[in-house]
Amino acid sequence: MARIIGGIATSHIPSIGKAIARGLQNDPYWKDFFDGFKPVHRWLDEMRPDVAVVIYNDHGLNFFLDKMPTFAIGAAAEYRNTDEGWGLPVSAPFPGYPEFSWHLIESLIADEFDMTTCQEMLVDHAFTVPMALLWPGMSGANASPTGRSHQEKPYRPIKTVPISVNTVQLPLPTPARCFKLGQAIGRAVASFEGDLRVVIVGTGGLSHQLDGTRAGFINKKFDQLCLDKILHDPEFLTRYSIADLIRESGAQGVELLMWLAMRGAIGGEVSAIHSSYHIPISNTASAVVLLESKTGQRVVEKSLPLFV
Repeated sequence: MARIIGGIATSHIPSIGKAIARGLQNDPYWKDFFDGFKPVHRWLDEMRPDVAVVIYNDHGLNFFLDKMPTFAIGAAAEYRNTDEGWGLPVSAPFPGYPEFSWHLIESLIADEFDMTTCQEMLVDHAFTVPMALLWPGMSGANASPTGRSHQEKPYRPIKTVPISVNTVQLPLPTPARCFKLGQAIGRAVASFEGDLRVVIVGTGGLSHQLDGTRAGFINKKFDQLCLDKILHDPEFLTRYSIADLIRESGAQGVELLMWLAMRGAIGGEVSAIHSSYHIPISNTASAVVLLESKTGQRVVEKSLPLFV
C-alpha cells in the first residue's frame, strides 16, 4: 500500500523564486536561508519519494474572489504555471498523477470533505517556489529541451498532487478543520493499493502581514511556539481561531493552516529531522521543517535539534 514517509513545511515567498532565478543562493542576504534546505535535499535524495502532495494556498492565479473554494484538489495529468506579475520566470509543467488524485478525491469526499475537483489547474508561486527549493536545479528556467537540467538530474523527479486551501476570502477554514483535512488525506493515502512513497508538503508563512497598519509584522515568539507544537502537540494549534492567528501572526500568517494540514496527514509520532528559522526574507518570517513519520518509514534513533 501507499505510505507517507514524511512531511515538509516551507515558506513560499515570491522573492525566493526570483533569488533562485538570479542565482543568488550564496549572496550574503540569502545564503543562510538557502543553506537551511541542504539537509532536506539530502533526505529527499536518500528517501526518493514517488509523489508529493502539495498543500498550498492559491493567490488568485487559479481562483479569484468570485469563485473561491474552501478546499480544491487537482486531478490533472500536469499542472501549469503562468506569469503572476512578480517577475518570476514561468515554470515548466509539473507532472500529475491522475489515478492517485482520483483515489484521494473519492476517499476525501467519502470522508465528508467537499473538495472542488480540478481537471485543469494552474499552480502559482505557493506551489512552484517550494518545488524549486526542495528539488533545486529542476525548475523550468534551468531545464534543457531534452528534459534534463544542467546538473543532469532527472527533470521533475516526482509526481505531484496539488491541494489548495482558501486563505484569501473570509470565512476561512479553521485550524481544526485543516488539521482534520490532513488526517483525512493520511487515511486516503494509506488506502491506496499501489506501492508508493508519499511526502506531504505544506507551504506558506510563518508570521507576516503585507498591508495595513501592521505591514511588516513578525512575531518570532509565536513562530517558535508553532515550530515546537507542530512537532510535539499539533492539536494545541487547532484551538486557535482564524482571528487568533491573524492577531498573533499577521493577516497572511494564516498560512499556518497548510502546515497543520501537512502535520495532520502524517499523524502519530514523528521525528524532527531538520528545522531552520530565518528572519526576515522580504518581510516574512521564513522556515523549513522536515518531519519523518515513525509509522510510515524507519524510526530515527537520533533526531536533530528542532532549531538550527
